[in-house]
Amino acid sequence: MKESLGSRVGRLVSGGFNALVDAVENAAPEVVMEQATREIDGAVDEVRAELGRVLANRHLAQKRLVEENRKHSELVEKIDFAVREGRDDLAEVAIARQMDVEAQIPVLETAIASAGDKERELEGFISALQGRKREMMDELRAFRESRAAEQTSEAARTSGAGAGGKADRASEVFDRIMERNTGLAGAGAIDRKDAAKLAELEELSRSNRIKERLAAVKAKSGQ
Repeated sequence: MKESLGSRVGRLVSGGFNALVDAVENAAPEVVMEQATREIDGAVDEVRAELGRVLANRHLAQKRLVEENRKHSELVEKIDFAVREGRDDLAEVAIARQMDVEAQIPVLETAIASAGDKERELEGFISALQGRKREMMDELRAFRESRAAEQTSEAARTSGAGAGGKADRASEVFDRIMERNTGLAGAGAIDRKDAAKLAELEELSRSNRIKERLAAVKAKSGQ
């Protein structure tokens, strides 16, 4: 059975742990990470294509709704005219057509609302995938830097610390990648500079929400 778009996005955003474990065991984590980022790019393209179809369908439904509302208004005028002229036969025909239009209008409104919900969902998918890709690129960069640092300092290590030190360093690199990949590390996975920026952003967002609520209260009270 073909994987649904929502399931695929959820897997790409939340997954990667088992694949990364296998990659580290096979000494090829970079390959797996690069493949994963390519898969995310493919998923983003697929979501954007679906978003395009949703937008097109919503646009068509909106045009159809405008047209049906126009027809309904015209029929109201024609029914009134037929009644004034004593032509009940013509009024009945117009009323029958009016009822057909009225049956279609709520369906079109529902289709437009559903398309709007789907549009927001797909836009959220794109944001989540792009965010996950940025995280994965950070993970890959951190791994490369760690491996480069290890290779640079390898010549300076004593032979006595060889096997045990190398195992410890490999474990440290693995742990760091696991933490960033799974989100299990908590705040410790973010350096102090990024943490300060995130805190500043959160405070700015909170301040903005406070101002918005104050403005809403003032508007409600007429002040």
